[in-house]
Amino acid sequence: MSKRAPFEIGIFTFGELTKDADGRPIDVATRVRDILQWARVADEAGLDVFGVGEHHREDFAVSAPPVVLAAAAAQTKNIKLTSTVTVLSSADPVRVFEDFSTLDLVSGGRAEITAGRGAYLESFPLFGQSLDRYDEYFEEKLDLLLKIREENPVTWSGRTRAALDGAGVWPRPIQDELPIWAAVGGTPASAVRAGKLGLPLYLAILGAPERFGPLAQLYRGAAQQAGREPGRIGITSHFYVEETSQGARDNFYPHYSSYIGQNMPRTGQLDRDSFDVWASPRGALFAGSPAEIVDKILWEHEILGHTRFLAQVGLGGLSQAQTLRSIELLATEVLPAVRAALGQ
Repeated sequence: MSKRAPFEIGIFTFGELTKDADGRPIDVATRVRDILQWARVADEAGLDVFGVGEHHREDFAVSAPPVVLAAAAAQTKNIKLTSTVTVLSSADPVRVFEDFSTLDLVSGGRAEITAGRGAYLESFPLFGQSLDRYDEYFEEKLDLLLKIREENPVTWSGRTRAALDGAGVWPRPIQDELPIWAAVGGTPASAVRAGKLGLPLYLAILGAPERFGPLAQLYRGAAQQAGREPGRIGITSHFYVEETSQGARDNFYPHYSSYIGQNMPRTGQLDRDSFDVWASPRGALFAGSPAEIVDKILWEHEILGHTRFLAQVGLGGLSQAQTLRSIELLATEVLPAVRAALGQ
């Protein structure tokens, strides 16, 4: 019997350029340097995964995850490097595979792809894609990406791009099979698709965690019905940790409130009472002491059975010192405690 892989914990970022009280955004060059330092510290402290997301807007620093991840690869040794996410619907799967295969070579076999449909829509008109074909793009392009991974040369035809006839896609990765995860925001059909394809699944936990339990069950059931072994489940959550619960919440609240106001305006103004509810033991927000973070990860593990937790860091213009300390505590206090509780 093969040994079960240990529970993994990592960090990710979209590289938000949060505005300060005077309306000035974080300088983009500074933010990119910050992100690379987060990767170095996460790797040195022993975290498992580092990810960056893709946006094509003036208030985000990262539009090309494989480029940033390649820079991180040159400055790290062990940590896995993933997109969070690659907006596959508006991308070319051939180019995506080539980019991440190259990242795999640069990093010595540490690359992963997280494929998603995209919660933001700015990339579609930018790359000449019709929003009317949002779902069709993703389904076909995911099919092509998986086929490129499975065979080379590849023959494929569809409706969303030119056909391929015995086309070679190079270079190939170091890993025998480049990991491809599917990101799901809460849509049952997306969870079923990932299960049928046997892909590992990310769930973005932004609402009540309990409501994602049925999605995890749906995913595993779809995999079994398709005759596949269910893949791993990872979850992503907003995150900040300090030595004490009160210190974490007092220091994080103004930054998180600013983040919500700038990035999720439909949510409305986040007052302190609502923030404390979100950060409570059964809320979706991970903001508190290391012990509280451990307890919440284990509680969600009982519901979801996930084996990877990715913390979204650097939210709302937190200082670099605060963010780095939070990353270190996640690695040195939270990760070992979670593994010990799970008997790993």
